[in-house]
Amino acid sequence: MEPRRISPYGSWRSPITADAIVAGVIGLGQIQLDGDDIYWVEQRPAEGGRNVVVRRRADGTIEDVTPPEYNARTRVHEYGGGAYLVRNGTIWFANFNDQRLYRQEPDRPPVAITPAKDIRHADMVLDERRNRLIAVREDHSTGSTWAVNTIVSLDLSAPSPLAGEGRGGGLTLIEGNDFYSTPRLSPTGSHLAWLTWNHPNMPWDGTELWVAALTDDGGLMTPRKVAGGERESIFQPTWSPDGVLYFVSDRTNWWNLYRWQGQEVEPVVQLPAELGTPSWLFGMSTYAFESERRIVCQVRSNGLGRLLTVDPQDEHLQNVDTPYTAFGPFIQAGAGKAFTIAGSPTEMPALIAVDLKTGRVDVIRRSGEVAVAPGYLSIPETIEFPTEGGVTAHGFFYPPVNPDYQAPAGERPPLIVYVHGGPTGSVSNALDLGDQFWTSRGFGYLVVNYGGSAGYGRDYRQRLNGQWGVVDVNDSVNAARYVVGRGLADGNRVAITGGSAGGYTVLRALTSTHFFKAGASHYGISDLEVFHTDTHKFESMYDQGLIGHWPEERHIYRERSAIHFLDRITAPVILFQGLEDKIVPPNQAELIVAALRGRGLPVAYVPFEGEQHGFRIAKNIKRSLEGELYFYSQVFGFSLADPVEPVPIDNLKQPAGTT
Repeated sequence: MEPRRISPYGSWRSPITADAIVAGVIGLGQIQLDGDDIYWVEQRPAEGGRNVVVRRRADGTIEDVTPPEYNARTRVHEYGGGAYLVRNGTIWFANFNDQRLYRQEPDRPPVAITPAKDIRHADMVLDERRNRLIAVREDHSTGSTWAVNTIVSLDLSAPSPLAGEGRGGGLTLIEGNDFYSTPRLSPTGSHLAWLTWNHPNMPWDGTELWVAALTDDGGLMTPRKVAGGERESIFQPTWSPDGVLYFVSDRTNWWNLYRWQGQEVEPVVQLPAELGTPSWLFGMSTYAFESERRIVCQVRSNGLGRLLTVDPQDEHLQNVDTPYTAFGPFIQAGAGKAFTIAGSPTEMPALIAVDLKTGRVDVIRRSGEVAVAPGYLSIPETIEFPTEGGVTAHGFFYPPVNPDYQAPAGERPPLIVYVHGGPTGSVSNALDLGDQFWTSRGFGYLVVNYGGSAGYGRDYRQRLNGQWGVVDVNDSVNAARYVVGRGLADGNRVAITGGSAGGYTVLRALTSTHFFKAGASHYGISDLEVFHTDTHKFESMYDQGLIGHWPEERHIYRERSAIHFLDRITAPVILFQGLEDKIVPPNQAELIVAALRGRGLPVAYVPFEGEQHGFRIAKNIKRSLEGELYFYSQVFGFSLADPVEPVPIDNLKQPAGTT
C-alpha cells in the first residue's frame, strides 16, 4: 500500500469528477403500476434534461416508452409532477415543449388530445366508467393576471378529442378556488375526492379535502368537506380497495394517517414522525395499499426514513427491515411488494422492489453507478445543534475523506455549508455524488435542515413563518459554528452555497453577517420586492407567510433583501443563473452582479442559456460544479489537482499560493 500524499485540503485529486457525475446520474420519480408492468419517469441530464417515461415488463425487459422527440413534463405550478398516466398499456402524458396532453397507445405514436394553447394539465386519473380523463388544469390563455386553475374532464370517446366544451376542450368539474390537486376516483367510480386551497396558503400550510358523488353523466353532486382548513395540511387522499377514503393530516403537529368512511374522521397511524411531505410536485405519495389488509408507509423522523406496514383493520404496525434511510415521495404496492425510490449513505437513490414478507430488495433502476472504491465516500453524521431561541436544529455533516491524501499537520479543512431550497424542503443522507465531489477533494460539507425544513413536524416548519432570512441564516451560522467548535473545520474558510431559496439564504447571510468567507448563489433571490411582483402564481403569496403582509409590511421585504445592503458584503460571491427561469427570473442575479461590480466587490457570474429553475443539462451541471470549485480555489488559496475551465472573477485579489 502506497503512503498517503500530504497535500492541502481542497487540492486532493478525486475520481469523483464532474464528468462522472453528469454522465450517468439520472432523476427517478412518478412510479405507476399497470398489471405486471412497472412505469416511472427518468430525468436525464445527458439528454438535455429530458423526462422519459420508462417501462419494465414482467420479463424484466426495460425500455423507453415516450419517443425521443417528447419530454414528459408538465409546467403546472411550474414545478410539475403528475405528468403521465398509464392504464392497460395506453399512456397519457404532458409534453413539455407545447404543454399539450398526448395519448400514446401500444406500438403507436403519440396523438395530441388538447389544443395548441397555453393550457396545462397534471395529476390525471382515468374514469373508465365514463371513458374520460379527469385532471388538474392550469389555463394561461384567458388573459387574466393569473392562470385559472380547475379540475376538468376530457371525453375520450368524442369523435375528435380536441372538440369539447370550453376553451381547452373538456368539461370543467370544479372551479372557483386558487388551486386544486389530487383528484381521486373511488374504486367503483361513484365518488371523486380532491384537495383545494387558496392564497396566501401553500399546500403545507392549509388545504381542504372534499368529496362529491358523481352522477351517471359525470357531474358532481352533494360536495362535502371532509377535513382540512387554513391551518391543517392534508396530503395524498387515497381510496382503499374497499372504498374507504384515507389521507394524511398534520392536525397533531405530525403528518399522520387518517381515514373517513362517510361519518367521522378517525386516526389510523399516530406517531411522532412524518408520513407526509410538502406538495411541491403533483403525484407524490408516501403510502400505498398493497391490499385491503396492508398499507405500506414511508415514515421519517429526525431526518431519517424507514418503511412500515399497517393493517387498517387492527392498526397493527410492523417495520419493514431495509438498509435504506431515505425515501423519495413515490410509492406503489401490490402482490406482496412495495415499489419506491430509496437510498442510504452508501447507496445512491434507486427504484427498488421490496418483498414485504422476506424483506428482500430488488433494484430495478439506479439513479447512478458509484464507480469508485468505498474508501472515497464520506459517511454523514446526523447532528443536532443549539441555535437562537433556546431550541435545536438539524443537519448532516460530511467529513473530508480520500484514502490517497492527508492534509499537512495542524491544518483544518475548509467547510461548505449547503442550504437547501424551498425553503420548505429538506435534505436526506442518501448518497449524492455532488456532496462527495467536495468531500473527496478535502472539504468538509455541512447540510443544514434549518428551522422551516420538512420532516420534523409542523411546529418546526412554522419556525420560518415571518422569519425567512432570519431563522435560516441563524441556523446556517450556528450549524457551522457547531462543526468549527468541534475542531472539524477551519473557521476562517467557511463558504455557504445553495439554490433557489437556498441561494436567497446565501445572499442574506452575506449581507447580515460577516461569518462566511465566500458564497455561491445558484438561481437565488436578491430582491424580495421584485420577487413578489415577478414570480408565478403558485408561489406568488408564499412570501407573505414567510416574511409579512404585502404591501403593509413592505419595509420587511426591503430590510431582508440583499440587493439593498451590498455594502455589507465582505466576502467574494459567485452566482449561477438559468436564463429561462420563471420562478426566479435572471434579472435577480443580474441586479446583484451589476451592483457588486459597481462597488468593486469580488463577484463572478455564470449564466446558462436554455436552463430554467434548477439545472438539467449535463454540460451546465458540470460547469456549475467545476466553476464553484475553481472559485473556492481562488478565494481560499489552494491549487487544484486537475485543471478546470476558469471563471472570470471581477475585483478579486488572488491569494498567495493559488494558480
